[in-house]
Amino acid sequence: MRITDIRTQIVDCFRTNWVFVFVETDAGLTGVGEGTLEYKEQALAGAVAHVRAALVGQDPFTIEKHRHDLYRDAYWRGGPVLMSAVSAVDMALWDLLGQSLGVPVYQLLGGKCRDRVRIYVNGWFAGARTSGEFAAKAKETADRGITAMKWDPFGKAYLDLTPRELNQALSCVAAVRDAVGDEVDLLIEGHGRFNVPTAIRIARELAAFKPLFFEEPVPPDNLEALAEVRAQSPVAIAAGERLYTRQDFYRLIELKAADYLQPDISHAGGLTELKKIAAMADTACLPFAPHNPSGPVANAATLQLAACVPQFSLLEIMVSDVVWRREICDEQLQLQDGYLLIPDKPGLGIRVDEAACARHPYQPHSLRHYTGALTDIRPPETRAFF
Repeated sequence: MRITDIRTQIVDCFRTNWVFVFVETDAGLTGVGEGTLEYKEQALAGAVAHVRAALVGQDPFTIEKHRHDLYRDAYWRGGPVLMSAVSAVDMALWDLLGQSLGVPVYQLLGGKCRDRVRIYVNGWFAGARTSGEFAAKAKETADRGITAMKWDPFGKAYLDLTPRELNQALSCVAAVRDAVGDEVDLLIEGHGRFNVPTAIRIARELAAFKPLFFEEPVPPDNLEALAEVRAQSPVAIAAGERLYTRQDFYRLIELKAADYLQPDISHAGGLTELKKIAAMADTACLPFAPHNPSGPVANAATLQLAACVPQFSLLEIMVSDVVWRREICDEQLQLQDGYLLIPDKPGLGIRVDEAACARHPYQPHSLRHYTGALTDIRPPETRAFF
């Protein structure tokens, strides 16, 4: 079997654009991957074109070699664009291998450790502005059987917080905690906003609400700064969504900078690399909790990983999505008692309808984190997809 083509399709999904990558073969099989990269989609499509030039005519099943060579032969190694292209193609190659053998990808990566994984939801707060609105939406979410939820209560803050801004954020956390009680885990998102003393101050104030973790409290550029926050924080620290290689995660672990590791399967090298990062986390006795706010293919691939990684802790997922998510793929997710069941279909277990995708073409979207529009994460019409 040989690779005959690699194609990219960019699909509007309101918050950003999904980026799907299709790897075709001369055997009539097509594998699909996802490299959804917030706000740099056109650059990613260009990177995939370079990957295509290297891989057309090659054996699709020498997956480790392709990942190694694509990284080795990039003079400027790492970075979100290259690694997202590599990640998407890696997923698609594993999908092809699983399809050709008639088995789910997790079987090729060592077999099942579990048949379900606990989730925490993002996006549940869409449209909320006041503490009361956050609390009401949190209660609705918990009533669906969700046992963990994440959000950023810090508005458009950057580096510092005034006393008033801090009190507003803490009031929001308090309202959500009161609404859902102590049996639901709260995860507080920082989006890399704060300087070291502000992050430490926030972490100390958050401790009273017993969050599961405080995510990305400082900008991702300085792991030593993150380590300083982690050393002084009374709550667990999560990080890693903006790291792109196992070398980055090696440093994160060596610096003792995080308690939860959060690589994104669409950015950090796909299934091949995340399995290795998971092994490093295991040796450090750290829980593995991948970043996963993107589209259906990335979610399908991360579920395959969840099946076969022993210390996989919990999985991020959006609580709802654009109404056409069900239109563009055959995703069938099942939620039971706060856990998603892991599919057993061959490959990644998902097929994408390219014609349906074409009805929702690329739309430009901008970063909302520092504009005050952070909760505008979903359109007025959304739909649950699990």
